Amino acid sequence: MKRLALVAVVCLASVTGAAAQNPVPLSSYVDADGFLDVQALTCAQLAGTYQDDADLLTTWYSGWYNGLAQKHFINLPRAKEAEHEVIVYCKANPSVKVIAAMGLVFDTMRKERGIVLAK
Repeated sequence: MKRLALVAVVCLASVTGAAAQNPVPLSSYVDADGFLDVQALTCAQLAGTYQDDADLLTTWYSGWYNGLAQKHFINLPRAKEAEHEVIVYCKANPSVKVIAAMGLVFDTMRKERGIVLAK
């Protein structure tokens, strides 16, 4: 498991670093009051920002989804894997909203692991 997490982190660093040749700071997408509309952000914007900004965003999205599911914990290796998968998906689908990409990636990961959410 630790090895898988390490591989995911290394892959994430190499994939996101290579694609963002001229990264744009996340702050360039905020409104005049400093707010970022996370539901409007596209995959192209996520993939084109700095790694620290992408990490911040994917962590925020993960927390938002976990909050909706009333989960109050984080599985670090799974979170890193999800972040990697979202970046890979976003690079292949730049016009998709990040919020939709996160949902697709989370659904795929749950399905692959046989995780069923209680209704």
